[in-house]
Amino acid sequence: MASLNGTFDATEVAPAVPLEMLPPGKYLAHLIESEMLPTKAGDGQYLKLVFEVLEGPSARRKIFDQLNLVNRNEQTVEIAQRTLSAICHAVGQVHVSDSEQLHFKPLVVTLRVEPAGPDKHGVHREARNKVAGYAAASAGATSSSAPRPATAASRPAPAAPPPAARTGAAATPPWRRNG
Repeated sequence: MASLNGTFDATEVAPAVPLEMLPPGKYLAHLIESEMLPTKAGDGQYLKLVFEVLEGPSARRKIFDQLNLVNRNEQTVEIAQRTLSAICHAVGQVHVSDSEQLHFKPLVVTLRVEPAGPDKHGVHREARNKVAGYAAASAGATSSSAPRPATAASRPAPAAPPPAARTGAAATPPWRRNG
């Protein structure tokens, strides 16, 4: 049991609604969180990555990826290292000792949709977004290359409300700030 420090009135707050998947396409984004975590089996580590979309109707939405950098399977490690290399090259930071060196630098994240169905262990999974690749920001995410649904049946996510007006240093995107 947990005290709510008073009475919460749910009639005064709009309920949260589940977010729809992002349509497949290319998104201008930046890395906002990264953390090395142990694998479920406890015999390796993966780098958990959280990206934030920077523009368009999906601005402020999150994209997640994970790279199995420490694993018994050499092929798994090689794939993770190649993906990390793609991120490093995309943000222009090719010598990295801490994942924070990659934060708040724009890059293009290409998403695809993994269909619903059983995974490799036979567990049913809902359809979800999957990162298909990373590229330099100059390589293709502009307002003219906004993500497009793969088919007419695909629905774009509802537009996020515009961020509050900012002034001064806060109005400058992090990747354009000095220091």
